[in-house]
Amino acid sequence: MSEKMVLMQGNEAVTEGAIAAGVRFYAGYPITPSTEIAEIMAKRMPQVGGTFIQMEDEIASIMAIVGASMAGKKVLTATSGPGFSLMQEGLGYACMVEAPIVILDSMRYGPSTGMATKVSQMDLMQTRWGTHGDHWVIVLSPSSVEESYQLTIRAVNLAEKYRNPVIVLSDETISHLREPIDTSISPTIVDRRLPTEKAGYLPYKTDESLVPTIANVGTGFRTSFTGLVHSESGFQTANGHVAEALVERLRDKLFNNLDDIIQFETDRVEDADILFMSFGITARGVSEAVESLRSHGRKAGSLRFITLFPFDDDRVRKAAGNGRTIVVPELNSGQLVLLVKRVFGDSRKVVPMNKINGDLISPQEILSFLREENL
Repeated sequence: MSEKMVLMQGNEAVTEGAIAAGVRFYAGYPITPSTEIAEIMAKRMPQVGGTFIQMEDEIASIMAIVGASMAGKKVLTATSGPGFSLMQEGLGYACMVEAPIVILDSMRYGPSTGMATKVSQMDLMQTRWGTHGDHWVIVLSPSSVEESYQLTIRAVNLAEKYRNPVIVLSDETISHLREPIDTSISPTIVDRRLPTEKAGYLPYKTDESLVPTIANVGTGFRTSFTGLVHSESGFQTANGHVAEALVERLRDKLFNNLDDIIQFETDRVEDADILFMSFGITARGVSEAVESLRSHGRKAGSLRFITLFPFDDDRVRKAAGNGRTIVVPELNSGQLVLLVKRVFGDSRKVVPMNKINGDLISPQEILSFLREENL
């Protein structure tokens, strides 16, 4: 098929990627800078035979998509920091019942209401630790409109494959950026596995994949979903051994498949003496800075996190080459840098570069920062 280039806004690309992946249920509450997703979904869902519901708040929104997911639909909701905070209890519930859901969080300046139209990367740790208890999520980070489309498809596929919540962590700038993308490529689509035999059916019984084949509600199987610790039957138990095995399985179904889940993008790390680690919109400024440094004879390289979580120290260490100095630019007070320091300890010099005024980090600022810090 020949290329079909379409000029799209980042939020529009998310909606079209979701539809291409098979999403047919959207529930959400409008919030800047993700509002266009709700607006477009209100139009597009009926066109493709899907359902759009504007809920009364973000608590209702996440619970609505959990319910629709357990009934067999591929689902999406979109929000920003304040709304994402309200979704945290529902996110924990989705982890526990193993509901395949996708949440788009378009980061804006915080905390609280903050600055609704200003960019930040302040929600990074919230995606991983926002809800209580030991839980595991997949977090993907686009740095372009094209990736907003492709990673939304990937997010739906991963949610279905591992029966796990997946978060697409975008930001105000990516959400409102307009770039041409190629929509002619037919995406690979993954559907959740379903049980075939009613005899002896247990919703949370698993095989070597550790991913249960839970029947969709209303298909004739006996189903039970609870946020309480549960056995293979889906019913509550207070047995400590069952509880431990459940939490370990929720972890291992992802960590046994890190090769499938984790993605990086590296640029000339092999001979780099200075390495940048970044994600999302900030990685675009890093890319230009690396080009400028290379053109002036400096051996610079970069590692961009496409998958932010699960975060695997060994894979980061191996992907990072041998650069002795690592600079971590991010639009917050220092979140990604904490993970990078955990990986390298005192073996390399890890330097944070933080900006928290609501503006992007430019390539020129990165170059100036290196000079000021004598790096």
